[in-house]
Amino acid sequence: MRWCCLVLLMFSVSAVADVAKRIVALSPHTVELLYAIGAGDAIVATTDFADYPEAAKQIPRIGGNYGIQLDKLLAYAPDLVVVWGDGNQAQDIAKIRQLGLKLYVSEPHTLQDVAKDLRQLGKLTGHEVQAEQAAAAYTKQLQTIQQQNASKTPIKVFYQLWSNPLMTVAKGSWMQQLLPVCRADNVFVDAANAYPQVSLEAVLLRQPQVIIRTAETGNAQALNWQQWPEIPAVKKQQIYTIDADLLQRPTPRLLQGLAQLCQILDQARERH
Repeated sequence: MRWCCLVLLMFSVSAVADVAKRIVALSPHTVELLYAIGAGDAIVATTDFADYPEAAKQIPRIGGNYGIQLDKLLAYAPDLVVVWGDGNQAQDIAKIRQLGLKLYVSEPHTLQDVAKDLRQLGKLTGHEVQAEQAAAAYTKQLQTIQQQNASKTPIKVFYQLWSNPLMTVAKGSWMQQLLPVCRADNVFVDAANAYPQVSLEAVLLRQPQVIIRTAETGNAQALNWQQWPEIPAVKKQQIYTIDADLLQRPTPRLLQGLAQLCQILDQARERH
């Protein structure tokens, strides 16, 4: 009996020792994920644009998707580094591995991967209960949104990622996971790459009924769609701006953006 208790005690102490207490989170979305499971206070450093929740704005910065200052990362003595597999520089991730630091790679490619990341980070930080609650709530709300929109009439959409150059999304992009949920028929889904550059003439030929654009901070050459009334979305004033962070960051907050997108397309359907 004493032996059994001793084993359990040793396992418990080991588990506590393995819990990350000093985390470097190298993307805005991984910061959001950690706060979502109650582990935000353990983040000692992050990257540019990590601005949610409000407390995240106070975390020291050590780089961005253009590269990480590894000397500063080491100075923070992290016991866990959370990287973005598709967003951080591959050479930075490789160097962090070489340094022998404990690493978790967040690499979400599907909407379901958000729940997976929440649970995995919960195990690494000792926040399993909060992580499971967050993951379950996310999954339930996502399923509700999917069910509510499953039988709606598809509507042709152009998703404007950027104006100059004019860029959109296609198969393989994160946004292409979201658009079909709201029954949005992406007019460039079949483009050659995930984030293609397109021409205005190509948009005109595809005749989108709705244009969804994101706020382009610092872009002085935002596109004036009113010059192209031949496009159905322009003719019927079906041009909407949405907060990119609510859709393009793979976190529970994307459900807010998804609900907003579906509502916009519902309004558009009524006008066509």
